[in-house]
Amino acid sequence: MLDPDLVFLNHGSFGACPVPVFEAHVALQRELERNPVEFLGRRSAGLLRAAREALGHCLGAQADDLVFVPNATTAVNTVARSLQLQPGDEVLATDHEYGACDATWQRVCAEHGAVYRRAVVPLPFQRERFVDTVLAQAGPRTRVVFASHITSTTALIFPVAELCAAARARGLLTVIDGAHAPGQIPLDLDAVGADLYAGNLHKWLCAPKGAAFLHARPEHHERLHATVTSWGYAEQVTGHSGFDAYLGRTVLERRLQWQGTRDITAFLAVPAAIQFQQTQLGPAVQARCHAQAMALMHRVAARTGLPAIATDADFAQMVPLAVATADGDALRRRLFEQHHIEVPVTHHGGQHFVRVSVPGYTTAADLAALESALTACGV
Repeated sequence: MLDPDLVFLNHGSFGACPVPVFEAHVALQRELERNPVEFLGRRSAGLLRAAREALGHCLGAQADDLVFVPNATTAVNTVARSLQLQPGDEVLATDHEYGACDATWQRVCAEHGAVYRRAVVPLPFQRERFVDTVLAQAGPRTRVVFASHITSTTALIFPVAELCAAARARGLLTVIDGAHAPGQIPLDLDAVGADLYAGNLHKWLCAPKGAAFLHARPEHHERLHATVTSWGYAEQVTGHSGFDAYLGRTVLERRLQWQGTRDITAFLAVPAAIQFQQTQLGPAVQARCHAQAMALMHRVAARTGLPAIATDADFAQMVPLAVATADGDALRRRLFEQHHIEVPVTHHGGQHFVRVSVPGYTTAADLAALESALTACGV
């Protein structure tokens, strides 16, 4: 459904919903409107359960450990506000974290007198030193370790399974921001072993906007609280159709899933997105896209003399092209306004990057257009 006159290289921000998935979403919305009371009040629990089972099968998780949320930032907020940090407690993150999640932890820590500490993960990235680099910053008051699975500004794949195992050995709670992981890399949540994992489905899994999840190990279900108090907290109330649908459900689902009247059809369209992913965007396509992204990275690095920040194995279908510019926003505007290229220009550690997404619909002509535009812009 993308504008054919646009070179769209920013799939990583909001994704792009394929026509069959979009049509499945619209069909669900129409079904909802035929009888909203039946759909939301009497059928929603079963429909959501089926969608979570499909998601769990896709992501290597149990349906009871998953709950749908609008986006990964909402999931991180839910976790951060549920942890009951004490004055002097520390949350340890990396300096590559997404700005909205950084802001979440900063605000929650400030409210509780806790400390938000960022461990510097230097560039060029050295995967074998990542876990030690991060945990070397942990102290006696560290309670939580927070890290991205795939970073937003630098597109690096962090070895989060190893981080979670090492943190668990120290008695530290792990929270992983997997906003960019589902659909871009193979993901087995039980194998990752995070205590809490937030992921977007509207990005690389190509679900409709507003589809994401929070995964919580069973021992943490009781401690998690919704940011909106609704019928999931009314233990003995019956007679409300929405609440009746949730009687007997898990604590995690009752508290976090039922948030009053809202459109849940983006969640319910996730199985359609999974099917599209499996039939159209599977491992062979992902491998081809990765190869295209790496070839682009090396061509641009050879032309500019600015080396890649990591090895090919440290990236998936997103790649950061180092560029010499003093004004990243001006470069982004010029690429869009003069060359009709939609691509973000990020900044980390004093360096600017053109962060290119290469999903299955990207063509060689798209990437050639970007290379030509970057040369025309003098970067």
